[in-house]
This record gives sequence, structure tokens and C-alpha cells, in this order.
Amino acid sequence: MSALVNEYDFNLPQLPGLDLSRVETEWSRFRSNIPEIWKFNNDGREFQVGDEMKLRGLSAKHPVVLIPGVVSTGLESWSTSPSFRAFFREKVWGGFNMISQVTFNRDMWISAMMLDPITGLDPPYTKVRAAEGIDAASTFIQGYWIWHAIVENLAVVNYDTNNLYLAPYDWRLSYYNLEERDGYFSKLKNTIESLKGRQKEKVVIAAHSMGATGRLTCFIYVFKWVESPEHGAGGPDWVENHIAAYISIAGTHLVKAMAAFLSGEMKDTVQMNPAGAYVLEQFFSRKERQKLFRSWAGSASMWIKGGDTIWGNLTHAPDDDYNTMHSHGELISFRNQSFPDGNGISANMTSNAAGTWILQHTPSHFQKMIATNYSFDIERNEIALKKNDLDHTKWSNPLEVRRLPYAPSLKIYCVYGHGKETEVTKLRSSRYTLGKYERDVTAEGGTGARCIEPGTGDGCINPYLDLKPPLSRTSWIDSSYTNETVIPKVRNGVKMGEGDGTVNLLSLGAMCAEGWKRPRWNPAGIKITTIELPHQPITSIPRGGANTSDHVDILGSTGLNKIILKVATGVGDEIEDNYVSNIREYAQKIRWD
Repeated sequence: MSALVNEYDFNLPQLPGLDLSRVETEWSRFRSNIPEIWKFNNDGREFQVGDEMKLRGLSAKHPVVLIPGVVSTGLESWSTSPSFRAFFREKVWGGFNMISQVTFNRDMWISAMMLDPITGLDPPYTKVRAAEGIDAASTFIQGYWIWHAIVENLAVVNYDTNNLYLAPYDWRLSYYNLEERDGYFSKLKNTIESLKGRQKEKVVIAAHSMGATGRLTCFIYVFKWVESPEHGAGGPDWVENHIAAYISIAGTHLVKAMAAFLSGEMKDTVQMNPAGAYVLEQFFSRKERQKLFRSWAGSASMWIKGGDTIWGNLTHAPDDDYNTMHSHGELISFRNQSFPDGNGISANMTSNAAGTWILQHTPSHFQKMIATNYSFDIERNEIALKKNDLDHTKWSNPLEVRRLPYAPSLKIYCVYGHGKETEVTKLRSSRYTLGKYERDVTAEGGTGARCIEPGTGDGCINPYLDLKPPLSRTSWIDSSYTNETVIPKVRNGVKMGEGDGTVNLLSLGAMCAEGWKRPRWNPAGIKITTIELPHQPITSIPRGGANTSDHVDILGSTGLNKIILKVATGVGDEIEDNYVSNIREYAQKIRWD
């Protein structure tokens, strides 16, 4: 569970030791003796920013809508089938009850969390829905806050459930299925219209991480969905008439995760000690992780966007250090580079080749899901960009639509952290090892089931491709390879780079610093203010204290809370650009034109 949660940077502390031979006694002791380290929100800063704003005479002006990031929203079981009735209305994601179910009812929990791999909707006999209300994403488990600090400070300046709304969602679903199954965008549109009608002021949206970017934005996707005559039918002026400001918090605008879909791995699994890795593999194997991740079409929205144009080639990338030894443009490299490239696959791969290669090693239903929900290219032609406004598969990619709405009075604030070493596996620069071919029943129909090393004697010929599950070549991150003397350093097969500890700097800031300054993607000339918050944690405080800029912990930082309260209370004009990284230099090296 820690490995799965940490994929999205919920860096939970070590769980208290459990003697599973006395399960009931130990579980009761665990629940009743939560250690102080879990009580993260009691460090003396509660309501501090709100009090400061209140002393200035500031009070609630704009209604506020909060949109959580991936995995932040709690999920509840609503299944009434006999095998799931014991869990009815209980959290299967979020809360200590989730840990209990994962520990003692692992197979049931996996069944509940899986989506149908073909439809991307509920499988037979299970039904899981997003929790509702502010508590749905205020805390993840007892003591581990997410939006709690922001809600506290907004409450001090007269926000409550009448002018503050948290928009939870089932983050496992694709954007399209969010509306198809749950009517999510319809409800959000109606809520925003209702808040504006009640308060007589336009709404401020604050969205975090995956929620900040078309689901990779649960909101920017809303821009396009609401305006589309075939969907929300709100018309081209809806955003201008209803939204005052949009605050992107650590938004993963261009990419976040890919490795989990290929090998079921992530930084936290490859950097485990051998004993922990063995236990994880026995309890929740790579194949099981692959199957679970691939059923969550929502996570696929974090696939890399823009290809080599944005991310570079084998010799150069926009964010390479001047004395780099291995370009960040090398998305995937192999320890053994001797296999031939007769199938168009080079030994080391840039983003274009890697995306194709990863898809070839996934089941056909996953490939179809990707093709029918998402697009990952870059489009420069103005006519094509306008046409893409009507294609929902383009809306989650800021490089293929006139991404921002025509809303001249809208203000956009890009806020993210910088200064925490960031593993780059989630978007690029993984060192992989190739294993032998094997029959993979989970990859039936996959187009990658072909022999790329004929005649080696390892059994890679499959003459019954149409009758039997295809052959799939196993691959995994080469965790044995560490070299901290090179630039960039490599740790457990993972290149390290700049960012907020979870998301790479280019993905956080390139669109804000450069891309959205161009009329092609910002036709109304919306003002974009970029605020980089330096990561300056206090090591004695478990989550870093007031000046942390970690991807999730930034939600409790003083800097971010001040920005949100200033915009909400109507003094957003006080906020100015603040750069602490070289993002402007990096962004100018991208081939936008």
C-alpha cells in the first residue's frame, strides 16, 4: 500500500510494527495508539494565514471550488452483491479502513478497485464511487492532511459550505467516462453557475496536480467540455462570464507517469531493500500492479505529451545541464544494448520511440483505451487547433488545442515548488533490463507480441498468435545500477532531475513560462502569473513546515495559502511572477514553432 500510494507522492511514514499472528489484538492496538508522527497538522500554523488576511480587513469575495489531484479523493464501495455487502459505504481508498482491507482482504480490495479493462467502467458485481463533501479530500487518513489547511484558512475569512465547494471525482476513470458514468462535468458546471448566482461574483478555481491539467485537467478539460456545443453547450462566453481566476497548483501539464504501465514499477518499489521488495512481490506482484494500473484509464492521462519536440533527443534536451553526460532526452535506456533494431526500436529511446514501445507491450484493450480517450502530439497549425476544440480526445493535451478559453478577464496563476530532487522515471530516463519472452495472459491481443531476436533459441517464436495468448518480453527497471558521479546522477536505475519531488520542472512550468504566452494556445491573451516556491523544509517537522514545496505538502505551505486567500478575497493583483529556477531558459529551448 505504501508503494502504491507513494507513486503519487503520498510519502507516508513507516507503519507501526504489526504482529500478524495476533491480528485482531494488533489491529486494535494500531488504531488506538496512532503515533505522534502521524499528527502532521498540529504544528502551530493552524489558521495563521487566515488570521493575517482577516487583520487586513479581507473577507470572502469570490466563491471557491477546489479540485483534488489524482488519488486524493476517497472512494467508497456501493456494491450490494453478497460478497461485498460487508464493505457497503466503507472507504476502499482513503482512511485506516482501507489499510485494514488491503491487509486482511487483499483479493476483495483489488477486485473493488479494478475497472473493467474493456469499458473502463464498473466490472460486474462491484460498484465504487467517489466520496462526497469537503471531507472527501480534506485528509487522506487520520492526521495526513491534503486540503485541510487550505479549508481552515479560508474558513477564517468567512468561507463555509455556502461559498466553498470541493469537487471530488473517481480518479480511476477517463475524462469521458467521468461524464458518461457520473455526470461529473455537468454537476460541476451546474455548481459553478449556482455559486455565481448565489454570491453574485465569479468563481475562483484552485486545482492540484492531476486536477490542474484537463483532468490532467479536471478543470481545463471542463473549459472545453462546457464550451462544446455537443457536450456542455455553455457557449464561448461561459468561462468569461463565470470564472474569475484559475490557480494551478503543481499542475502536471505535460506528463507524470509511464513506467507503471510497462512494468508495474515506480521509484519506491525499485528503491526498496531486498527484504521489502521480496515481501511486496509476494503480496502484490508486478503483474498484479500492471493489471490494476492499466485498468485505471484516468492515470493514462499522465502519459508524456509533445514527444521529442518537447523532451529532446538522445543528445540534447531543454533541461540538460551544460556538462551533462546522459541527456534527459533519453527516456529509456537498456543495460544490454546488443539486441537488433530491425523493428524500428533503437537500443536507447527518446520519448517518441518509448511511447510506441511501451504501448506495444500492453494489452490491446489498453491500447484502444488510449486511442479513444487521449492524444499526445503537438499541433502548430491554427486551423487544426480550432478543429480540435470539438475533439474530446485532444482536450487533455495542452499542445493540441487552443488550450485556454477566450476569456480576456480570466487570471491564471501557476504555482509550484522547486528545489526538491525529483526522480524522472515518471516521465523519462529509466534504465531497463530485458528478460526472456513468456506467455502473458494479460496481454492477449497486444501488438507487441512479436519476436525481435529471431534465432536466439529462447523460444520467442509464436506460430499460434491468433489462438494462444501472445508472447510478451518481460522488462523491469534495473535497480542494481546506481551512479551518483555522473550528471545527471542515476539512483537505482532512475535519473534524477529538477522539480518538486514528484513532477519534473519542464512539466510543471514550461507551458506557464512560455507555451501559454503564445497566441496559438492562448488566443485571448489571458494573463499568466507564474510563482515558483523554493523548497525550504524544516527537517524536524515531518512534512516540512511552512516553507515546504513538496508536490503534496505544498498544500499546507504558507506561500500557497497566501496566494489562494489573496485571489479569493479579491486582491490577486498583489501577486507577481516569482522565478527561482531556470525554467524560462529551458522553455525557450523547446521547439514551439
